[in-house]
Amino acid sequence: MENKYKIILSYIQDLSIEIPSPENLITIRNTIPEFQMKVDINSKPLKKKLIEILTTLSYTNPNKKKKTGYFQIKYATVIDILDLKIEKKELEKIILCDLQVEIYPELEQKFLTILRNSGLPDLKFGKKIDFEELYKARLN
Repeated sequence: MENKYKIILSYIQDLSIEIPSPENLITIRNTIPEFQMKVDINSKPLKKKLIEILTTLSYTNPNKKKKTGYFQIKYATVIDILDLKIEKKELEKIILCDLQVEIYPELEQKFLTILRNSGLPDLKFGKKIDFEELYKARLN
């Protein structure tokens, strides 16, 4: 199968780490198994058949009423669409699934390194995000 897109560049567009106090960090460390990863994907067309895809990962504790900490990374990827006759459905799959599968290991590693350096040295993310499964669920 020939590639229908090519990654031109990728970078951390925005990063937010909020740990308001030492007490909050202790609470975060004690409740880290409750934290969950949320992913959000947006795209916008650029000039010359380029598309910017913004993948946002938020790592939060959904069980806490009061916010103890906030962790979010926005990762921008610009791709060049090589197939000029690409169908909308195929383009959607590239943006929401194929590209995500390709960039996620590096994105996850960058986010994990930043969080570990922010006071969570033993942090490991739980379940991996299955972009194929999420894409199929979106179709149903």
